[in-house]
Order: sequence, then structure tokens, then C-alpha cells
Amino acid sequence: MNSIPEWIKTVAPGDTENERSVSTNLSRYNLHSVCEEADCPNQGECWKDGTATFLLLGEVCTRNCGFCDVATGNPGSALDEDEPENLRRAVVDLELDYVVLTSVDRDDLPDSGARAFRRSINALLELDDSPLVEALIPDFSGDTDLVREIADTGLNVIGHNVETVERLTPAVRDPRAGYEQSLNVHRFISSEYPEIVTKSSIMVGLGESEGEVISTMEDLRRAGVDVVTIGQYLRPTLDQLPVEKYWELSEFQALEKAGLDLGYSAVLSGPFVRSSYKAKETYRAARGE
Repeated sequence: MNSIPEWIKTVAPGDTENERSVSTNLSRYNLHSVCEEADCPNQGECWKDGTATFLLLGEVCTRNCGFCDVATGNPGSALDEDEPENLRRAVVDLELDYVVLTSVDRDDLPDSGARAFRRSINALLELDDSPLVEALIPDFSGDTDLVREIADTGLNVIGHNVETVERLTPAVRDPRAGYEQSLNVHRFISSEYPEIVTKSSIMVGLGESEGEVISTMEDLRRAGVDVVTIGQYLRPTLDQLPVEKYWELSEFQALEKAGLDLGYSAVLSGPFVRSSYKAKETYRAARGE
């Protein structure tokens, strides 16, 4: 059994005035953030920087990935029609200048939630002083017309996570997901919407080799991905897949160098790196700012 090494330990999310303010506003507007749902250790840093990641389309996912602790099953409820307006109000109240929107998978809906996603994005982009908007999207079962619903809004960044290396995909992700399906999402965006920055994320610690991670980065780069993030998988509960290895800091640094050598505009690689970590910073790097 792998024990957690000392160097990976960090201070848990705190109880600062800023964090309490964000939590209060989320509750007021019946919104959810991945920052809180996942007890992300980076949430204080991101919120202080004017960035937050909101979870759309409810709290129940129709897929059952082996690494994820989000509740899974039949959501069994209609979408919250007030979500876009509530999101807009919360962003204004919190004075956020960079917003990441993600969601559970909603395979139960005819459009997998794409149009609700679009409504929330538009609600933010229509603000007089609109924030930069990043959407971390599902694969929409590979339906590029639904991906187009998101891209046509004119948002700044689209992320879609491949999550793991090709060999481990069947064990790590829901059967309805797929390695090639995720790459096809990126190929579509990069070819049809070259002005949009694209991102993907890889977890390590599930049994992959360094060579497999680099091969995955090569595949993503060929698919047109601009930014890649790499972080240590940490088992949420005993119901999820076990950690096979805790990667050393030197190994994360080697992956970052390999990614930059492949031509990514930004690579974030470290134990606590997550999809939307330093999202504003990586966007600016991708834009050469």
C-alpha cells in the first residue's frame, strides 16, 4: 500500500474572510463550485486571485468514472432555469474577472446539457464588464454539433480532460467516454475555432509510465491542445481507484519540460495541479501576454 509522502502534504482549505464570502454567495444563489465540492487545496489561492470554478447542471452525474467522487445515477430533476441569472449575479457580487464553468455529465438530456451551458456562458459575456470565461466541458458523446453550441458563444477557453493515458482509459473512465473520443473533441475545436485556447488535463498515479504520459501529451498536442495540466491523483474515498504511485517532484518537473519541448504554450505540472489551477495565468501564457 502506498503511504502519502511528506512532500505531498499541504494545508487544507482554510476559513479566511475571502473564502467565507465566496461560500456565502454560492449559497445565496443556489450555486455549486468544484472548489468546495472537491475540497480543493487551491481554492483559497484561486478565489483570492479573482478566479472560481462553478459546477453547472446539478450535482448528480450520469457517468461513473473510477476516479471521481461526484454522486452518480439518474439526476431525475429538471435543470434550474435560474442558474444563468444566479451565476451572473454571483460573479458580479464577487467581482470575479476569470470564471471557469464545468458540469456533471448529463447523458439523460437530449442535448447533454449543452444549451444550458451556453445560456450560462452568454449570461456572463453579456455583462458590461464581462470576465474571461473558460468552459471545462464533457465530451457530449462526441457530438460536435453540441460542442459547437459552446464554441459559438465566443468564450475564451475550452477545456476537455482526457484524464489518463490510453491504456488505462477503460479502467479509469466511464465506458461512454473514450480516449479517441476526447481527442476528437479537441481536433474539432482546434480546426474550427483556432482563436479559442484549448486545454486538457492528465492525472498521474494510476499505474501509468512516464513514457505513456509523454505519449498522451504528444497525442493532445497533435490534436491542437494549447495548454496541459498534470497533477497527482488522490483517492477521494475507498470507493474509488487506489493510488498506484505518488510521483516525485522531480518527475513532475520532467513532465513540464517535456510538455514545453512539445510546443505547448503553457504546462502546469505538480502534485496539487488541477484542471483550472492558475487558469488566468495559463490563458495569458497561451495568448503570449
